[in-house]
Amino acid sequence: MSNQTELLSEFLDKKTISALEDFLEKDSAFEKSADVIAKAFGAEKGLSKTDADGIKKLVSSFKNNLTLLVQKTWVEKSDVALKEQLIYKLNSYLEKNNWKSDYPLFLQIINQAVLLMFGQDPSSDDFAEYTLRIDPEFGIFWWYISSLPEKAKWSEEKYRLAMMIGMYFLANY
Repeated sequence: MSNQTELLSEFLDKKTISALEDFLEKDSAFEKSADVIAKAFGAEKGLSKTDADGIKKLVSSFKNNLTLLVQKTWVEKSDVALKEQLIYKLNSYLEKNNWKSDYPLFLQIINQAVLLMFGQDPSSDDFAEYTLRIDPEFGIFWWYISSLPEKAKWSEEKYRLAMMIGMYFLANY
């Protein structure tokens, strides 16, 4: 068992930890795993069966809450431009309603927001452990986000679910 998995097992059950592995590895029947992960973030029913109106509400809540989090985050003068750029990217996110093409932008948005919120580079080796120790809920979210591949060859549905799980957490953070 890796150090990170061992630390995660203090906060999550084995079912949720293995659900992420299944979600990332399976090309079909990944919806059940996605729902297990979403439930770990507080979603009552999971997200795989969310209808168009529910998706629209989730995207709107995600954009509104993340915009608020970013706007309320105090930053050094040198990071003001990054903050403005992030708000711009967030406003243009999913305008084309193409989950697959917006996946890289989603990961950029999350990484930049986390950098601004924590003032640390989220790609550093100890960041995941740091977030788990100071805020276990956010640490679990970061474990999920940092597990997502930068490039994937997934179906549109899998891209949608991968992003909706992250959006759900941030819409309710």
